[in-house]
Amino acid sequence: MSILVIGVNHRSGPLSLLERVTIAPDRLGKAVAGLALRDNIREAVVLSTCNRTEVYVVTELFHGAYGDVRDFFCELGDLAVDELTPHLYSQHDSAAVNHLFEVSAGLDSAVLGESEILGQVRGAWEAAQHESAARSILNLLFRLAVETGKRARTETGIGRGTASISHAAVEMVSDVVGDLNGKRVLVVGAGTMGEGVAVALHRAGGAEILVANRTPERGTTLAERVGGIAVGMDRLAEAVAAADVIVAGTGADAPVVTEVLVREARSGHRASRPLHVVDIAVPRDVEAGVDTLPGVTVLDLDDLRDWADRGLSHRAGEAERVRVIVGEEVENFEIESTARQAAPLVASMREGAGRIRSAEMDRFSKRLSALSDTERDSVEALTRAIVAKLLHEPSVRLKAQAGTPQGERNAAAVRDLFDLG
Repeated sequence: MSILVIGVNHRSGPLSLLERVTIAPDRLGKAVAGLALRDNIREAVVLSTCNRTEVYVVTELFHGAYGDVRDFFCELGDLAVDELTPHLYSQHDSAAVNHLFEVSAGLDSAVLGESEILGQVRGAWEAAQHESAARSILNLLFRLAVETGKRARTETGIGRGTASISHAAVEMVSDVVGDLNGKRVLVVGAGTMGEGVAVALHRAGGAEILVANRTPERGTTLAERVGGIAVGMDRLAEAVAAADVIVAGTGADAPVVTEVLVREARSGHRASRPLHVVDIAVPRDVEAGVDTLPGVTVLDLDDLRDWADRGLSHRAGEAERVRVIVGEEVENFEIESTARQAAPLVASMREGAGRIRSAEMDRFSKRLSALSDTERDSVEALTRAIVAKLLHEPSVRLKAQAGTPQGERNAAAVRDLFDLG
């Protein structure tokens, strides 16, 4: 049994491709459930963020599973195989485990050490569990991935300073625009990204914050939290006209800040004022063409990554310490995987069989009531012996093959067939 990861991320593909294969949180469950039904996939978890979409699967057939996942990506983004394949990366077994642990620790993020990815890894795992797509192997893998991410942030300084996309966006705006004191910043979206931006702006101080959101109550709650003003989406044009800076991160399926909206909002004397727009959404919130309007500058995640790369030095030194932690946790995964195949699994199998035997004895207790104590003891001994004989050969093989590919396959099959978790 092999673990395989296949994906597209901010390094392997352009933002235009990432947009097409990004999965909204409310669609993640359906996506992973469908993936787990494919012929060559036993277990699956899908991790989709603004920086990556990755599929983790457990399979017996590498090439078959690769084809299933590749087709999943093509269907997801309406892509031809030739469009997608140059941007796909894949790793298996220990390399796949190492990759996930580095992702969870923030080593593979656009902003080194960013904190949001850990919650996204946990969310992907929970979505797969809810759909029964993650079972024995991926449950162990993702539990240790989350633990690795926590260790990286508590035992090293990898998360110090700019540790999220939203925080980095505010720092980039300050770097580009200059002092935000007295500037009016419109935050479009009050979800995770928008909330992070608004909070970072509030902590930086000086800016007047406007929050626009499709759900008025959520927008109002966030605006009150940061001492800002909530604006309904029906007044978005008015807010755009008043803004010096716009940071958009809604997670909507289609652009929210359109060329027509911005052009009309900046008509007349407003057109002479510079407007800086930062789009941190995937798919993008800002329509192509907005950056061609006079006085308007648009920055997106590609610009943010370039900016973040220039500020790596103060956290890059911690990366090696994190890699040591990752190496330790990869070894822990391999040890625990082997251990789970043998004694604990055999014990669980025998305990389950014992419970069934006892329940059947209880169910037939009335029919056996006429037996003497000696005869009753003989029946008990006979049923125990039958259970022991049936389980002897599977137990011996599980122990003998622990740590081998065959042992991994047999252990996973036993856990699934006997529902041992």
